[in-house]
Amino acid sequence: MPGLTAPSDYSQEPPRHSSLLINAKEPFNAEPPRAALVASYVTPSDFFYKRNHGPIPIVENINRYSVNVSGLVERPKQLFMKDIWMLPKYNVTATLQCAGNRRTAMSKTKTVKGVGWDVSAIGNAIWGGAKLSDVLELIGIPKLTSVTEFGGRHVEFVSIDKCKEENGGPYKASIPLSQATNPEADVLLAYEMNGEPLNRDHGYPLRVVVPGVIGARSVKWLEDINIIEEECQGFFMQKDYKMFPPSVNWDNIDWSTRRPQMDFPVQCVICSLEDVSTIKPGKVKISGYAASGGGRGIERVDVSVDGGKTWMEASRIQKSGVPYISEHASSDKWAWVLFEVTADILHSTEIIAKAVCHVPSSNQHNSNIF
Repeated sequence: MPGLTAPSDYSQEPPRHSSLLINAKEPFNAEPPRAALVASYVTPSDFFYKRNHGPIPIVENINRYSVNVSGLVERPKQLFMKDIWMLPKYNVTATLQCAGNRRTAMSKTKTVKGVGWDVSAIGNAIWGGAKLSDVLELIGIPKLTSVTEFGGRHVEFVSIDKCKEENGGPYKASIPLSQATNPEADVLLAYEMNGEPLNRDHGYPLRVVVPGVIGARSVKWLEDINIIEEECQGFFMQKDYKMFPPSVNWDNIDWSTRRPQMDFPVQCVICSLEDVSTIKPGKVKISGYAASGGGRGIERVDVSVDGGKTWMEASRIQKSGVPYISEHASSDKWAWVLFEVTADILHSTEIIAKAVCHVPSSNQHNSNIF
């Protein structure tokens, strides 16, 4: 692509923070230490997890870079950055999470494939850019459209990033057109992260941000946007990130029987302590994060210091000085909450934290043993 190229090797990788925990060097996949992750509500870009599938693309000429928007539409269009910058800019605070987050813990129960993430393949940032619904209006698709007159029902995002899972082809994913054209879904073509231009690891010069959905759908280094009839047939839509029962293994799996994962489930993680820690008896601060996909707020975070026999409610925090109320206008609907509680720990025990969102059956917890 003019202006943006995908290198064939890893000789031109960007600098990264030395404290990151590297899970794979080539391609580079890394996460921050637990305590650093929850040191602030907005995650600094240096400490935002890095999820890559190949060498990081290089911008050679920002003025020549463009995105082609085409497919089942009335008027295909080539958009340059100046065209996107002219659209209204929105800032959306949203948590992105790799669907493989906590995979290392999963493998302790049953071995799973993929990058061995701890609990920090997640981060919360203020993304700046144009709403995808505004961009699609430029090619004749009105807001709140579910199907175009030519039969388009999905929006496919294609990266210049090449990956082995696509046999050297581009990384790609899709979302329903109804979500893409809904301004309330806050889907962005983002060019800023935390008030600064995206850095190379996070998609410079342009990426998609799909709030409330697993990070695999927020495609970086955009090259094409296609309006298509069926959902994307790429590897990461059709042969990864799907939910199967325990009876399914790599010998009997039938990928076609499950839909691609979109909204991520509620998560609750203790970050102030490791899975097994030695501490002095006395008062201990227990803190971490809780998040839910789909814009669902966190109604409650409970902590137990006796293995689940009794529970205490933790405080939930987003913006400093603003009380957090789940799904209230003052709260960031697409973002995580940080939680905290102080408890007396006098002997060896198991500490558990669980979060509950507004869907009664949706809850998840993690435990730490002392």
